[in-house]
Amino acid sequence: MTIRLFAVALLAAFSLHAAHSQAVGAADASHEAPAESADMKKIFDGKSLEGWNGDPSMWSVRDGVIHGETTAENPATGNTFLIWEEGKTGDFELRLSFRLSATNNSGIQYRSKHITDSSARNKWVVRGYQHELRNEEDMPNVSGFIYDEGGKRGRICLAGEKAVWTAEGGKQVQETLIDAAGYKELFELDDWNDVVIVAKGNHIRHYLNGRLILDFTDKAPELALTDGVLALQLHAGKPMWVEFKNIRIKDLE
Repeated sequence: MTIRLFAVALLAAFSLHAAHSQAVGAADASHEAPAESADMKKIFDGKSLEGWNGDPSMWSVRDGVIHGETTAENPATGNTFLIWEEGKTGDFELRLSFRLSATNNSGIQYRSKHITDSSARNKWVVRGYQHELRNEEDMPNVSGFIYDEGGKRGRICLAGEKAVWTAEGGKQVQETLIDAAGYKELFELDDWNDVVIVAKGNHIRHYLNGRLILDFTDKAPELALTDGVLALQLHAGKPMWVEFKNIRIKDLE
């Protein structure tokens, strides 16, 4: 190989590496999660479910983490939630770690409503924005997208998207934040993953393992949510388990 051909090949290899690094977030500081401030409030003590309300037959504390589990003998009657009762999520920053089985999915509800009327299938039904949780690494069925739990919009914004839900109705995707290969490298299958959710006004950002994976602005005048409860989900259907730890939150001014 001549020196010129070698240089061309080297440049091509460098370009591919740079493109891949940017896909997983290593090359773009603007996609990094904000540094954690010292005034985050711990809302799980690692010992009990004090401050939380959920079905005691499904939620417990094991080895310092919140453990939720359904079985064939003890299934969920509809989606059921562990609800934080000591605060609300308006403008906020939430940080936690999760892991779960691959047999079903879970979620983190925020700016949501606890449903207590006759339409609820159990005592712990919640509706609103949901940060989807899945033990899967192939887009689009992955952790991080926003689902309209109990609402009409379904998957409001997918992982990897910077998007706006317009006032006229419908989503407009503006940018791809991470591609399928980048997400697959970022996600820790069968292990703990870190989540950061930042919501201020109608602007919401989801971070996974330190990397921005979703940026959403909700301009729907009658559908956008600005305040509500925080909750953790056990999904109806196939038996599953999910675990959470290091849960902390702060209000944003």
